[in-house]
Amino acid sequence: LSTCSKLCYAIGGAPNQVAGSAASFFLQIYLLDVAHITPFQASLVLFIGKASGAVTDPVAGFFISKSRWTKIGRLMPWMLACTPFTVVAYFFMWYLPPFASGRAAWYLTFYCLFQALTTLFQVPYSALTMFLSTDQKERDSATAYRMTVEVLGTLIGAGLQGQIVASAHVSHHCTVIPTANTTDSWHDTPSFPDPSDPLSPQVIYMIAAGVIGGVYLLGIVILFLGVKEKDDPYALNSDRAIPFCKGLGLTMQHGPYVKLTASFLLISTAVQLEQGNFVLFCTHAADLRNHFQYLVVTILVSAAVSIPFWQKFLKKFGKKCAACGISWMIPFAVMLVTIPNLILAYFVAFVSGLSIAASLLLPWSMLPDVVDHFRLQNPHRKGHETIFYSSYVFFTKMSAGIGLGISAASLEFTGYKPGICRQSADVILTLKILIGAVPAILILLGLFVLLFYPITEESRKETKLALEVLR
Repeated sequence: LSTCSKLCYAIGGAPNQVAGSAASFFLQIYLLDVAHITPFQASLVLFIGKASGAVTDPVAGFFISKSRWTKIGRLMPWMLACTPFTVVAYFFMWYLPPFASGRAAWYLTFYCLFQALTTLFQVPYSALTMFLSTDQKERDSATAYRMTVEVLGTLIGAGLQGQIVASAHVSHHCTVIPTANTTDSWHDTPSFPDPSDPLSPQVIYMIAAGVIGGVYLLGIVILFLGVKEKDDPYALNSDRAIPFCKGLGLTMQHGPYVKLTASFLLISTAVQLEQGNFVLFCTHAADLRNHFQYLVVTILVSAAVSIPFWQKFLKKFGKKCAACGISWMIPFAVMLVTIPNLILAYFVAFVSGLSIAASLLLPWSMLPDVVDHFRLQNPHRKGHETIFYSSYVFFTKMSAGIGLGISAASLEFTGYKPGICRQSADVILTLKILIGAVPAILILLGLFVLLFYPITEESRKETKLALEVLR
């Protein structure tokens, strides 16, 4: 594969990460503090939206596996067709409708549409890895390019969104030192911006959505022009496409896949909880409301620059060994919760970025190995790649949706009130638990499951040799 092809492939997936990053870091606080829906309604939006995207994964996998080969490939038409609709759904997801009573339904509708449409893009895009090259090293290299650019996309999404919307969450009445007689009102009286203000939070969020929508269109053009999809290189003329339901049953019985998926659905849920609650934590629990956008950028810059390091690390020491880097965020996150110091916060952000980079790179680098392992055990079947990728994304999205839904519901239970300067002690304690204790437990459980993942560096080489003989 040429460097240009790898770059074009990597850039094609960046817009999904740009939009997903902006939503991960800012959608929850937008729903609570700008749209003014209740935390319980926000939890429903986040959970049902993620669940709708998760349910779309196997459905997308089913239809894509049935697709016929065209002049531009079997996967590319799906990505081209869904991108314009994704842009529209994303824009209206940040639009504040003029009515107040049905806002929760509005955001639920467009968030579900956005999640479903991004799935229709992500499933063929991630499966495209298997149709770029038959060489494991080339696929790993393409995956490293992809992860580097996707982390840069995550950085651009969160950084761009953060810089544009930062003023929407700086409440000037919160910077005034209250007197003894006004303490209660300063703590408990909500302050909402004027919707007619041309620089109101609603307008600022729509500007950010329009900019990110433009990134989507640029990415799909580069992907289409720079990447050539190849047909299944291992398939013989006599091979038959595996039926989707049968293939799904076989993947659920494939030991390496089950262990890999179980491990990273726990780890990805932990990362989603960190992202979803980080801005709320900085704003309400750590007195860092004026620094959250810079902390988010620090996390993502650290993640972006460390991807090449992790790629070299896993080549030298193996992929399972590289998973130890995911655990680095645990002690530092606990320190941030217990000692909310500004300098410590930036150091925690840097280390968290290193861990997030490892958690992003490893599953997508290990999944092709699982697909090759399955191919070796089922040599006369084809079309199973999209089944693996769609079901993997289904499980990780569903687990993340459950985690985010529970976290938002817990804020409702503990009495979160939008628009006030100081939340109650129960809300602050809940945010600390969601940032520190819960992700730490999930990461440790995920790494424990990964210990039983059976594919080693030696078995990867054996599989590669066997597949070359099969060709």
